[in-house]
Amino acid sequence: FGSSAVPLARTPGSELIRGTPRQEGGAMAPKKVDKAGKGDKADKAAKVAKAVKGAVARKGRKVRTNVHFFRPKTLKMKRSPRYPKKSTESRERMDKYRIIQCPVTTESAMKKIEEINTLVFLVDIQATKLNIKDAVRQLYDVKCTKVNTLIRPDGRKKAYVHLTQDYDALDVANRIGII
Repeated sequence: FGSSAVPLARTPGSELIRGTPRQEGGAMAPKKVDKAGKGDKADKAAKVAKAVKGAVARKGRKVRTNVHFFRPKTLKMKRSPRYPKKSTESRERMDKYRIIQCPVTTESAMKKIEEINTLVFLVDIQATKLNIKDAVRQLYDVKCTKVNTLIRPDGRKKAYVHLTQDYDALDVANRIGII
């Protein structure tokens, strides 16, 4: 009993054979042979004989004239996925609240606020000057002329935000709650 996928079948009055039951007579009905079928076979045999007798044509090898191989340009279909790779759109990780962490309230920072119209913030280490400028504009509604940054010895980034003449750094500092 092997691992064959064909089921064994038994019916009353038949012997057990793989696949289909066979009657006890043992002989199957003779196949009908039509005369048109013999003509087709003769034509087929004649074609094969002609092919065998003829000379076998060998395909010549392509002569390469260049040492560099260029891969044939095949058809490249545009991707049309059945479903999206991500179920939701990714959000921007560097938002204005992550960029600006806290204002600096040291004496030197206060001096900059009073004298040269500059606010000092601790910012994210990966924030760029443009990111800092936009975040200050969105959070405090002020325009800045330029931003200077430095990385402190403890590994945090400090940003000096110079405000335009239209805005006073003292007023902004009062609004934030530094002073």
